[in-house]
Amino acid sequence: MTLLDDWLPAYDFSEQHRIVCHADRARIWTALREADLADSRVVRALLALRGLGSRPRLSLGALIEGGFTVLAEAPGREIVMGLAGRFWTPSGGRIAVDAATFRGPIPPGTARVAWNFLAEPRADGTTELVTETRIACADAASRRRFRVYWLFVRPGSGLIRRFMLRAVRARAERPGP
Repeated sequence: MTLLDDWLPAYDFSEQHRIVCHADRARIWTALREADLADSRVVRALLALRGLGSRPRLSLGALIEGGFTVLAEAPGREIVMGLAGRFWTPSGGRIAVDAATFRGPIPPGTARVAWNFLAEPRADGTTELVTETRIACADAASRRRFRVYWLFVRPGSGLIRRFMLRAVRARAERPGP
């Protein structure tokens, strides 16, 4: 069981991506904290399209400063971040959440997102880095709105996450301390 399972066990939509890294969990965890997650023109362009602006560098810390709340963390293994809002609106309709409000009822007309990074060691000495995004909608109307939004956003969202995993892997596998 993962921390993500604890924070959002029931959901309406999800997407998962994984990559194998030739590094141990400690190096991957450091890389996750330090890597520029938008170290790609494609990622920067997709983020700009969504109205998230262009940042010179996008780190895990910048995501947290930008509105994601850390819900739980098992250092070196998994981090879970959460966000709530009306994502299908132009502004995203973000609602401030903390761990307590995230566990409470989802306000009508909104959706809740939980997003994790999980590092799992493999028998061959490599580590699999997984990221999963889960979305739970408050009601049928928000589920319909999110479904339309997700139809258009999901391909780009998945591409961003795959590039993020590659950036972490490149940083983790880089020679040096």
